[in-house]
Amino acid sequence: MKLIGTGLNGLIGTRIVKLLSEKYTFKNLSRSNGVDITDYNSVKKALSASDSNTLIHLAAYTDVKGAEEEKALKEDSQSYKINVLGTKNVARACQETGKKLIYFSTDMVVGGENMPDGGFKEDANYNPLSWYAQTKYEAEKIVRELPTPWLIMRLAYPYRASFEKLDFVRLFIKILTDGTQITALTDRIISPTFIDDIANALDVLIKKDSKGIYNIVGSEILSIYDAAILITKIFNLDSLLVHKITRKEFLIGRPPEPFSSALNNDKIQKLGVGMNSFQAGLNIIKKQL
Repeated sequence: MKLIGTGLNGLIGTRIVKLLSEKYTFKNLSRSNGVDITDYNSVKKALSASDSNTLIHLAAYTDVKGAEEEKALKEDSQSYKINVLGTKNVARACQETGKKLIYFSTDMVVGGENMPDGGFKEDANYNPLSWYAQTKYEAEKIVRELPTPWLIMRLAYPYRASFEKLDFVRLFIKILTDGTQITALTDRIISPTFIDDIANALDVLIKKDSKGIYNIVGSEILSIYDAAILITKIFNLDSLLVHKITRKEFLIGRPPEPFSSALNNDKIQKLGVGMNSFQAGLNIIKKQL
């Protein structure tokens, strides 16, 4: 099966291509091959030339702090142009060429101070606090309004064994290995996701021609502080280098974040897709390193 996609050269996309290359033929749409998602005509041209019936849209502006710094620019900000306008162009082109759109979103579009047992489900109320979250929320709205088939996969704190760009796990490992102290939030609750599980979930959802919203996250809900301590245990690092901090202290001058954006993954697991706990995922990447 042929798949076209955006962002296939990124943290998540490269791993998806690697793990699913025997099942799918991938073509990445990027500026390097003449496709700019902020330019509708270039997107439409690329999709019209493809005989794939499915597009996976991973390309995004993911620098949360950088997005917040350009918030005043609103629709002129790079984060808006890429995350909202880019998604609008991709969605419109998918509609006009009859392709199903699979959009990768984030836990940060929901969340709040009161977390339901097991985390926020797919039908949770939107609550985007930062400008980055707002742009992803706007993008989700665009996708959900499509009259043609669509699928939204919400991810949270993705991590993998190796890649040129550091994810939060490998960033913590690097800092702690250097003997440098870190502060980690005790009141920020997350559901970290092993990227190999994302690839597996995508494969199943494509085969089942699933539609709607799915939370594709790990099976363990914990604070960032507890996540950092778990990293020290599994990678034999000094836990005394990890210091507690609260959002009230840490978020001064930083983008706002909810107490919890941990997502509930019952829906994807009911399809037979196993999602590793954070501890299990860390043990796997330790072996993969």
